[in-house]
Amino acid sequence: MRTVVLINPASGRGRGAAVAAQAVRRFRVVSAVRVVIAADAAEFATAARAAVGDDVDVLAVVGGDGAAHAAVQACAGARTALAIIPVGTGNDLARALGLPADPLEAVRAATDAVQGGHRRALDLGRVVGGQRFATVLCAGFDAQVNSRVNRSRLPIGRARYDVAVLRELARLQAMPLRVEADNVVLDVAATCVAVGNTPYYGGGVPICPGADPADGLFDVTVVGEVGRADLLRVLPAIRTGEHVEHPAVRTLRARSVRLGGGNGWTAFADGEPQARLPVSLRCQPAALQVLAPAAAKSDAA
Repeated sequence: MRTVVLINPASGRGRGAAVAAQAVRRFRVVSAVRVVIAADAAEFATAARAAVGDDVDVLAVVGGDGAAHAAVQACAGARTALAIIPVGTGNDLARALGLPADPLEAVRAATDAVQGGHRRALDLGRVVGGQRFATVLCAGFDAQVNSRVNRSRLPIGRARYDVAVLRELARLQAMPLRVEADNVVLDVAATCVAVGNTPYYGGGVPICPGADPADGLFDVTVVGEVGRADLLRVLPAIRTGEHVEHPAVRTLRARSVRLGGGNGWTAFADGEPQARLPVSLRCQPAALQVLAPAAAKSDAA
């Protein structure tokens, strides 16, 4: 058994470096370990591809959702299993996998899975002509919030997202959106749209609460035209997944999705910018092997 522990020491404002040494010690109990420290995002992505190219059994990533996103690109379609040690701002992939929020407990869950020979197959989304994503692709208001969060210097955690929401409210505007989901075509004035492989984005917001990363389908949530006051009233429901009952919200399920409408929106996936709409998406069933609890159930945000 061979494991590469890939570390982004800057994740979580330095938490990555603090967690890494203990993570390495735990993995060395169950596997031969090689440690790689990446100085920046480009080096991290290159190191992830090199590890998978070397056909290691496990790629253990100490970082946030950005680090996980880079590792997903490398591990997709490979036999190398991805282990997530969450030390970032959102940790939405770890949450969807039912991993403990405490990074050292997440290490324990991963090493227990190695010892027990437990792996899970996870669907992935694919931006046609672009990258894969494990969690949610979004565009519109929520993507603008995501962009502001990425630029924020606030401490990690939910406060980053809450402050970004309040600041982006001043720019709230519904725009034309066309959603083509399998055989359904939806033309609406929309505030935002989210295509979920897993339920969560934004540090635990279940925007696509029914999304199952093992069913071969996306869950699509379209939020129509809502005013600032109405959106503020809806926000608590978004935290519980009850927003899907609001009359301005439409949900769909599909294997393939195309988002367009000439609105100029940029799509974000796994918290990372992708491309301006239009974009086409495909669900790729069982495209990623992960180390996670065998029967994990994610807690509501």
